[in-house]
Amino acid sequence: MSQLHIIDHPLVQHKLSIMREVETGSKDFRELLEEIALLMGYELTRDLPLEDVEIQTPICPMVAKKISGHKLAIVPILRAGLGMVDGLLRLVPVAKVGHIGLYRNEETHKPVVYYSKLPKDINERLVIITDPMLATGGSSCDAIAMLKEIGCTNIRLMCLVAAPEGVKMVQAAHPDVDIYVASLDERLNDDAYIVPGLGDAGDRIFGTK
Repeated sequence: MSQLHIIDHPLVQHKLSIMREVETGSKDFRELLEEIALLMGYELTRDLPLEDVEIQTPICPMVAKKISGHKLAIVPILRAGLGMVDGLLRLVPVAKVGHIGLYRNEETHKPVVYYSKLPKDINERLVIITDPMLATGGSSCDAIAMLKEIGCTNIRLMCLVAAPEGVKMVQAAHPDVDIYVASLDERLNDDAYIVPGLGDAGDRIFGTK
């Protein structure tokens, strides 16, 4: 069963509180999101496997630990997911980055992919999907399904704020995908915004509202 990991580190919670404030401008919002993504990345990658390697220090040879050939891919859901990429890349600079853009057809309610560019070997990698808001869960479920269709088997979803409704949907549709969030908020309102939330993350990142 999919596990929900709530990262309650004091620095994460402090920065998130500033992001929630209506007075926080786009510049600070972007910078805080990047910082939180880096801090959350520490927890998300905590269980990466290690192997023993022989190295030479300035003093003597030794057996040290390095990550055991694990390759990562970061896949933001456009457009808000872009705000979390740089923080993760600061943590794992060798990770490859793909992009998924999708929306739901208002009549059929089925996902429509308007952009997809992914690393060729993505099915060999641990894939981290980023999207600041896990509201209804529709976009996340669609992106995960799309990645599974091309052979990805090791996927994790990293969001900033989640609603219980979205968590429930992702866990039901993809019980093999763990979810990492900084906060599980109360609920969705009638407009499908997370309460208390922080508004529209994409607009606040890019200053479009």
